[in-house]
Amino acid sequence: MIKLLLVDDHELVRTGIRRILEDEVDFKVIGDTNNGEDAVKFCRKAQPDVVLMDMIMPGIGGLEATKQILRNCVDTKVIVLSVHKENPIPARVMQAGAFGYLTKDADPEEMIRAIRKVAAGQKYVAPDIAQQIAIGQLNLADENPFDHLSERELEIALLITRGSKVPDIANCLNISAKTVNTYRYRMFEKLRISTDVELTHLALRHKLISTEQL
Repeated sequence: MIKLLLVDDHELVRTGIRRILEDEVDFKVIGDTNNGEDAVKFCRKAQPDVVLMDMIMPGIGGLEATKQILRNCVDTKVIVLSVHKENPIPARVMQAGAFGYLTKDADPEEMIRAIRKVAAGQKYVAPDIAQQIAIGQLNLADENPFDHLSERELEIALLITRGSKVPDIANCLNISAKTVNTYRYRMFEKLRISTDVELTHLALRHKLISTEQL
């Protein structure tokens, strides 16, 4: 029996995934949570076999939660489920030690296949994601400016491109508005931009986001 934890800040997403997985006789969803901190605590206590992890959530976020889970729960494996298809996010996730990466538009059959492979100790990355990770590693000269951002800076950049304002970001990440502005200032310096509009254009140019996400 494969024990699963679902981590996503949208209840509707967790409910939908739970219904898909509970139809599989060898799967057991033992819990779900809407933030990274609770996911880390749950894993320390319950030791699930596989965690399905969202990226952008309140608090520490999916990437940091993944790192903490892997440090504290050596037998637990993480599959990240994200809307983001382009580097640097997939590459960073796999570098952090995740065993799998799927986009949220993946077919249920692919998600089920990925869980079984990861539970068996094999890594699984959606084929189109794996291809562009490989291409990105080969084309080292085509530098992506977002590679220079810290994890929190990248997280805030993604929220800004979604149209989130500083107070909303502060509330989402459980940090102060002043802290958000500090990260925003550092991020803008690294990217050599000065406005949220420039950030969005840069993210589109480097395929960090798509027009469908705006």
